[in-house]
Amino acid sequence: MAFESKVVIVTGAAQGIGQGVAKAYASKGANVILADIQEEMAQSVVKQITSEGGQAMFIPCDVRSEEQIQRLMNRTVEQFGTIDILINNAGISPFKSLFDLKLEEWDHVLNTNVRSTFLCTREAALHMRSNKNGGSVVNMSSTRALMSEPNAEAYAASKGAIVALTHAMAISLGEYGIRVNCISPGWIETGDYGALREEDHKQHPAGRVGEPMDVARACLYLTDPSNTFVTGINLVVDGGMTRKMIYEE
Repeated sequence: MAFESKVVIVTGAAQGIGQGVAKAYASKGANVILADIQEEMAQSVVKQITSEGGQAMFIPCDVRSEEQIQRLMNRTVEQFGTIDILINNAGISPFKSLFDLKLEEWDHVLNTNVRSTFLCTREAALHMRSNKNGGSVVNMSSTRALMSEPNAEAYAASKGAIVALTHAMAISLGEYGIRVNCISPGWIETGDYGALREEDHKQHPAGRVGEPMDVARACLYLTDPSNTFVTGINLVVDGGMTRKMIYEE
């Protein structure tokens, strides 16, 4: 019953990890707001949730826009009276050669991934700080904040910034009872899981590739109202891959 009637905003909730997170909270009795720019897909998720007895609504929001983020928070409070949980999941992950990456492309990634995390948290916290029990924020980073493949400079920089921003905001917002944590997913398959190869699974110490529900369960843990001693952390959810030494033979 920890999430019964809680008001939860999930950005980038129309597909992938965000969709899985939204469905997980709805299954626990929360009122879930799906914020995204893909209306048709988001509305489809809302229909799935409500058909199963859950509570969900869609609010369009381009997280690059301060005005739209403010409207998202205000509409949520108008509808439900408060905001209890914010999942900053929206993000993009283009990969392009360092030599070809244009400044506007760099800015696009940083604005979508990092600036939105700051703005959404700031605007949600303005409401959360009035709550008796504060609130909880989860920021979505990536194991690419810790390790890299080629041509991921903008994405890696954005995800590294999110990890740092998380502990900074956890300290600033702690006095208001607002906890801020971070999740760094590894390989989370959001497409055809059945098409994965045996070697894809076996390379993970956990024995399998991750699924959106693995991240959703981490969100539920971090935002559980009883876990008031957990804040400022970066929880790596990657099946153990960042702890595995890999040498070429």
